Amino acid sequence: MSITQENFAFVADLVRSKSAISLAAGKEYLVESRLTPLARAKGQTVDEYVAHKRTSLNPADSEAIVEALTTNETSWFRDSQPFTALTSHILPELSKARAPFASLKVWSAACSTGQEPYSIAMTLSDYFDSPAVTGIKPVIDITATDLSNEVLQRAQMGRYTQLEVNRGLPATHLVKHFQRAGTEWELSPTLRRMVTFRRHNLLDLPPIGGPYDVVFLRNVLIYFEVEVKQAVLKRVRSVLRPGGFLILGAAETTVGIDDSWQRVQVGRSSIYQNTGSV
Repeated sequence: MSITQENFAFVADLVRSKSAISLAAGKEYLVESRLTPLARAKGQTVDEYVAHKRTSLNPADSEAIVEALTTNETSWFRDSQPFTALTSHILPELSKARAPFASLKVWSAACSTGQEPYSIAMTLSDYFDSPAVTGIKPVIDITATDLSNEVLQRAQMGRYTQLEVNRGLPATHLVKHFQRAGTEWELSPTLRRMVTFRRHNLLDLPPIGGPYDVVFLRNVLIYFEVEVKQAVLKRVRSVLRPGGFLILGAAETTVGIDDSWQRVQVGRSSIYQNTGSV
């Protein structure tokens, strides 16, 4: 039995209120596929499951439904261009503006199972270990956040299957930064110590740990309505150092949404700088 419009509207309203993700008409198939495991665990169809929750919803049920509808698509060094921009433009600019460059703070929002913050950690580690980069190496502090407790627990372990490491991780990085752990691969303790994972909703105040030099907020704004995008960008700007950089997804932009950012073209990608001086 397909989900009724009343039950779909209930789920859409719940997800919007808790995460600001908009489930427009036509996304019924997504709700059905994502909620099927929860419904099956109760011996119900999705429509029966949602109908029951409409009359007996508790905080745990609410969290489970919202987490199920949250997209957790990720891979290592996803899209590659942001990581190129990080080493070719952002780090040199920050180094010049903040001499001595004693610390570097990064926020990786919507981090899913950890591939993005750990990709950032590998990029930064390799960059500052390069003989071409002289001077004191900064202390690297990466705050990685997500709405889902389940994916954060996986990310904190720093262990990945062969299939997961095959998704974008160069063989050289696998050899250098991972070791075998049974049938899985485990990230080195040195890199794991660079990353602190926290549960965070982008509708709330920014996570502690700032002010940040760089914020990765990729492939998230596309799910929000304009007013929510504006509010999220304002909150991000409040914890980003003047002169710091924001990295969005390839299909995202601040242009026409929040003009407080300066768009910077780096190769084939755009990054956004918080106006002002460091």
